[in-house]
Amino acid sequence: MLAYALPALFFVLFLVGVLRDRRRFSNAVYLGLTVVFLVPALLIHLRHLPMPVAVAAAVLILLLPTLGILVLGVFLILNGVKMVRKEGRSLANLLSLLAGLGIFAVTALLITAAGTGSRTLIVVSATTLLVLGYVSFLFLCFVGYAFLYGRLRVRRNADFVVVLGSGLIGGTRVPPLLANRLERARAVYERQARRGNPPLLLTSGGQGPDEQLPESRAMAAYLTERGFPADRILCEEQSRTTEENLAYSKEIMERTVPDHRCVIVTNNYHVLRAAILARRAGINGQVVGAPTAAYFWPSATIREFAAIFLSYKLVNLGICALLVLGGVLAWWSGRG
Repeated sequence: MLAYALPALFFVLFLVGVLRDRRRFSNAVYLGLTVVFLVPALLIHLRHLPMPVAVAAAVLILLLPTLGILVLGVFLILNGVKMVRKEGRSLANLLSLLAGLGIFAVTALLITAAGTGSRTLIVVSATTLLVLGYVSFLFLCFVGYAFLYGRLRVRRNADFVVVLGSGLIGGTRVPPLLANRLERARAVYERQARRGNPPLLLTSGGQGPDEQLPESRAMAAYLTERGFPADRILCEEQSRTTEENLAYSKEIMERTVPDHRCVIVTNNYHVLRAAILARRAGINGQVVGAPTAAYFWPSATIREFAAIFLSYKLVNLGICALLVLGGVLAWWSGRG
């Protein structure tokens, strides 16, 4: 039973964190640590299985992660190529392709280190694995908790439904990505209205240099053209970033309903980061996600994780630096 003490502890911390505030990234880490410590606890029970079954299970446990990583690398490369064809070449659109190539580059490094027996390459590959292991652990925590958070139902009445902008096509038209957000916002509004408490719908987005009108106005027009009541729409026209979306929307909500609750609508890949930013901004609200095209999701998710990783850069880069320093010291100490 002692083997389950650590996973039980982290699971309790996860539950307490969720009850305190669902929008903390620490909840994702506690959930990840629960799984990390639960796996070896379960593996202990392999010794109680018949020998052929135990051996087969051990082989699967060892092989599946390796094969899974290689399959993931192929998938990311193919997805990256599709992303570039559909969305154009930019760093954001190249993320899944670069991640896939990185997986095979690290694999090649490990094979070379093992084949040559070079102490320098062994230390470099071991240090690289440690850094990537830490980053990958956080990434899996992010993906897993984002999946869970995005499926939480909105149970309380809301005074506002806030829709975050994402840019316009041709400077005037709402793109499919943003249309999905608006349709999800309409569904949330209608569900709240059926409870007898129709909220105000707040479209949030300023005017970019290549846009002929503020995004929020185009979003409002999209809704009213499809029968949404114009008197239930407010527009926030100053913001350029997600942080500004939330800050300026908060100002409008506080002026209109000082003690308010809200639901924030974005795309599913963006839900957890938007929730974290909303908590930091002091907004009392839950974030829900709209569907995203499947090919768009991998690169967008990597981008969102990178933003969260760097938002805690003092801790995360500090840990990575310590791991690299440990590798350098290991190499230096073995020179003699």
